Amino acid sequence: GRPVSPPIMPGWDGFNIPGYFEEAYNCPTLVDNDVNAMAFGEQRRFWQEHRHMLLIKIGTGIGCGIIANNEIHRGAQGSAGDLGHISYIGETGPLCRCGNINCVEANASGWALVRDLRALGHPVNSSKDVVNLIRAGQPDAVRLARQAGRVLGYAVSDAVSFFNPSLVVIGGSLADAEEPLLAGIREVVYRRSLPLATRDLQITRSRLGGRAGVVGLALMLCDHIYNEQLKIG
Repeated sequence: GRPVSPPIMPGWDGFNIPGYFEEAYNCPTLVDNDVNAMAFGEQRRFWQEHRHMLLIKIGTGIGCGIIANNEIHRGAQGSAGDLGHISYIGETGPLCRCGNINCVEANASGWALVRDLRALGHPVNSSKDVVNLIRAGQPDAVRLARQAGRVLGYAVSDAVSFFNPSLVVIGGSLADAEEPLLAGIREVVYRRSLPLATRDLQITRSRLGGRAGVVGLALMLCDHIYNEQLKIG
């Protein structure tokens, strides 16, 4: 519940978020990464048969929620799944918001697509504007979305070979671009990942869409409350 040197949230380093809300509202408080909540909500609501899954959030930034054996996997310091800051092939390329060069996020996120479309003369200001262009069939937007999918595919294929999930769910605002983005991801994942890891692998779009995080947090809170009651009982 404490951000650690967040590059896009200056001034929030070490802030005790749950402590602040517990003092203000005098109630149990849970805090988690948005993509963890999205993964939890999606898996519990629609994919309970998949005990090992990844949810890739593609919006302004890029993140990955990991469900391992039906539980959220957060890692030793809570930074598991930071897919967006894996370096994409080589050490030359655009500067990422984290300060590194050529991260996946710097090539394939919403802000990266806004940057690239603006450079081509398109008046876009947000991921929503990008999605609108893609869905309208604008050639530059469709081409860049497909290329963003391929860039993501390299990172996702490594994660699939390493973690061996049975399901990869694509969420976030850019998931509304649908086929151009998903096609690029599938193209690279099925080509690069180990055949055994992809034999039964599904890659699909989020069913909860923008509600995934809220649903996930509600389900986490239910688990927390009932587990505490069981301990008292």
